[in-house]
Amino acid sequence: MIATRDDVCRQAGLQYGWLPHAFQAPRTLRGWLSDRGSLTQRLRSRYRDFRVLPVLRGVAAPFPDESGALGLARDASAYVRDVLLLGDGKARVFAHSVLPRAALRGGWNGIARLGTRPLGEALFRTPRVRRLAMTMRRVDARHPLYCAARRHAEVAERALWARRSVFCLDGHPLLVSEVFLPALLTP
Repeated sequence: MIATRDDVCRQAGLQYGWLPHAFQAPRTLRGWLSDRGSLTQRLRSRYRDFRVLPVLRGVAAPFPDESGALGLARDASAYVRDVLLLGDGKARVFAHSVLPRAALRGGWNGIARLGTRPLGEALFRTPRVRRLAMTMRRVDARHPLYCAARRHAEVAERALWARRSVFCLDGHPLLVSEVFLPALLTP
């Protein structure tokens, strides 16, 4: 059976150790992990100075579990955008977005031009965008998402909690992973 784009949108994220709940996460993080609203809005309301710091963007190979979740061939490339979400000058969240290259020509074509603007604003302002699967997991040095977050945010913790959401626009999935950094829970 050949999977359609809508099938990929429905199934993305529900694999590779990502779970639909955060029961094992520290109590202080559970609300952050499971909140289906705009993380951008939540951070803006918590910190006086909220900014987006782009650290990587362009065509790259998705992480292995992302290729599978998006229904891409193992050797396929995608558009990748990594940013740090800063609150009052501190890195609070590392965000990693992956979009199949074919989707750049469709409804997602503005993603490559976001610069320092938050992706969350675009996602939650566009009525045709649907948030589908939202999963979470603890990532450590065995997962490339942890390694990317650690490299850009310079954290020392051996493991971090992350959530991953699939947003779908016109049948094209966009995978957004957010790693919650230790500074999120500090003033």
